[in-house]
Amino acid sequence: MTRLLAPLTLALLLAACGSTPPAPLQNSTVDREKQPNLKSPTPTRKPTAVLKRGGGFYKDDGPADDIPDGLEDIPDAEPKWEPLHKPATKPYVVLGKEYVPNTALKPYKARGIASWYGKKFHGQKTSIGEPYDMFAMTAAHPTLALPSYVRVTGLQSGKSVIVRVTDRGPFHADRVIDLSYTAAYKLGLINGGSGQVEVEAIIPGELAGTAYAQVTPPPRVASNAEKDEIEQLAKRMALEEQPMQTLPVAGTTSDASAAKGIYLQLGAFSSADNAENLKNHLLRELDWLTESMRVNPGGGIHRLHLGPYASRSDADRVAEKIRAALGYRPTVVTR
Repeated sequence: MTRLLAPLTLALLLAACGSTPPAPLQNSTVDREKQPNLKSPTPTRKPTAVLKRGGGFYKDDGPADDIPDGLEDIPDAEPKWEPLHKPATKPYVVLGKEYVPNTALKPYKARGIASWYGKKFHGQKTSIGEPYDMFAMTAAHPTLALPSYVRVTGLQSGKSVIVRVTDRGPFHADRVIDLSYTAAYKLGLINGGSGQVEVEAIIPGELAGTAYAQVTPPPRVASNAEKDEIEQLAKRMALEEQPMQTLPVAGTTSDASAAKGIYLQLGAFSSADNAENLKNHLLRELDWLTESMRVNPGGGIHRLHLGPYASRSDADRVAEKIRAALGYRPTVVTR
């Protein structure tokens, strides 16, 4: 019997010697001391929001791949007096609609749909030149003074936040304000993408409980100087309905790169930075476009053009798709 067990014992010993040793425990204290390059887990988590198709955020936008913990604890923006960003006070036109920004802090109260913008704009320059931070308490508005502060209240949840308005937008017909990801999260608007809110301007130094009689603000009345500027802007744009000379593309010195043809005019600004800002927004929002989008300066106006198109009918088809997406239709121009 002993002779039979001896070979078997020897075979088991040889097999044990040739086997692969078990991997060390990666989470043990000893292992971390031996492998100093291992990093501790970052304090982030995957998004848990169930995003509704067709929600209020921009197409193909959404939450970041990793969401920091403690969004609920991020404090509201703290209203204070700040110098206004002068280029953001100039009248402008987007998709055929004229906007006259406030040139001072004024009472404002309105209700409408709030949307939010996230990772596709994170780090991009806002209308006041600061980078957009989707985890800060900020917002975008078409006409409020920049920067300024507003209280946004969700009509369904009753929750309120205070945000700093630093950017222009949204340029949708049915929306009143664009919120940062964190502001929308605190109002409970992330899952649906948008929601009904009330927006009220906060003027630093006034009592926090100040309320204004009107729910919808009265029509904005432009000053004489602003009327003159809008009139001049309208006259210059009216000329574009007729054939015009080729204008140089922003950042170039050669007219050859700006081909003659039929274009869609998406916006017109006296500020080159504001025109570039709209271009960056629309490139993300209308990412199905295949034509070139360029800022063309001329006559003191910076025009954002899309094209060229082979025919007026081709331009009209794209203009209608833009109207269906944003609620406003761009102007067809010939250069």
